[in-house]
Order: sequence, then C-alpha cells, then structure tokens
Amino acid sequence: MQYEALNCPNCGAAVASDKTLCEFCSSRLKTVACPSCFGLMFLGSKFCGHCGEKAVTPSVITDEKAGNCPRCKFHLSLIEIGETTLRECEKCNGLWADVETFENVCADSEKQSSVLGFLGENKRLGGEPVKINYVPCPDCGQLMNRSNFARSSGVIIDLCKQHGVWFDAEELPKIIEFVRKGGMEHARQKELAEIKNERSRLHEELRKQQMQDERFALGTLAKDDDNDTGIRGFIKTLFD
Repeated sequence: MQYEALNCPNCGAAVASDKTLCEFCSSRLKTVACPSCFGLMFLGSKFCGHCGEKAVTPSVITDEKAGNCPRCKFHLSLIEIGETTLRECEKCNGLWADVETFENVCADSEKQSSVLGFLGENKRLGGEPVKINYVPCPDCGQLMNRSNFARSSGVIIDLCKQHGVWFDAEELPKIIEFVRKGGMEHARQKELAEIKNERSRLHEELRKQQMQDERFALGTLAKDDDNDTGIRGFIKTLFD
C-alpha cells in the first residue's frame, strides 16, 4: 500500500497517512476517504486536501442502549454521518444499521457517498478472517439469520428482520458498491423472471390437470363396451 502525506486536523502538521498518532501534537488520527473523490484524509479535517470538497464530519454519541457487538461483545458507539446513524464496534470495525437506515443508504446515492467516505475501504479491509457462526441481534438478543444480500451479491449478512442488519468490517462497502453498479436492479429483474417462469409452470400444470379431469369425465360417461378404453385413457394421463 502506498502512503501519502496528509495534514493533521488539529495542528496542521504533515503526517504520513499510515500514522495513528500525530508526532507533533499527539492527536489520535484515523484515515477516511473523501465522499467526493475518495482521496485519503484524516478524520476531523474540514476539507478534502485533494478536491477541496467539504468533509462530512461524523459525530460519536454515547448511548447506553446502543447494545454490544455481536462478535466481540464490546459496547457499540453511535456514529452520525450526515443524516445517517450507524452503530460501530471500535474493536472489529463491525457496523449495525436498523432497517430504515439500511433502506435509506441503499436508495440514496448521497448517503452512500457519505458512508463510503467515512468507512474508507483502506481501514476496513485486511483484518483477521471472521469466524462463520450465527450471532445475536444487538437489540433483542435473538440469533440472526445469515443470507446472501439480494441473493446474488456474494455478501453474506446477518439479519434480524425486526431490528436491522449487522455488517462485518468489509461488508457494507461491498454492498454499497454492489448497489451502485446496478446489482439491485439486476437482482430485481432476475426475481421477476423467476416469478414469471413459476407462473408459467403453474399455468401448465393447471392445464394438464384440467385435461386429466376432462378425460376422466369422458371415461366415466362412456358406455359399458367403452369402459376399458376410458380406464386406459385415465391411467395413461397419470404418467403424462
């Protein structure tokens, strides 16, 4: 990974982007990406040093009801990124979004840019592999379901249908990129095609059943000397 010189948001000194502490003023540093150009900058900077765009400054809110991380049991912090509120585990970088928040992020490109800018893929990838297991919802404590988001994204999320979605460190950026590249529309068209095919299959089964019923009715109404033909016809339909 290539590192670059950034300015400390507290004292303005030049600091390498891989540093977590300013050597001049001892301020803690956290690298994020600009939501406009995705250039690196330190959390707390007012403007992007690459494009000059005003930075989205997330605020951390202390809330005893935020719950604990499903993975490492640390207390979650509330993070406000513009109009988007998420809960973050500072140990594993996992994120929790309630149902409404997740829907808004998926549907709003500006919210996607803000969230991606804060997350900064450079700081969320490369951690230890997550052990695959079922984890509890931070709100109700019930084990969540695991599912492939949109059935085709390849991102397995932990979902509580009543309360929200848990994302391990790299998962939310991947889902946002999937949405931005038209993955949701592709998944929607695929689902519509599957529904259409299922309807056609059911219609064909109904047509065959009606034919069987008609053949059976004709068989039962036939004269005694045609009874054998009617029965044979009915039996034959069972194997069509």
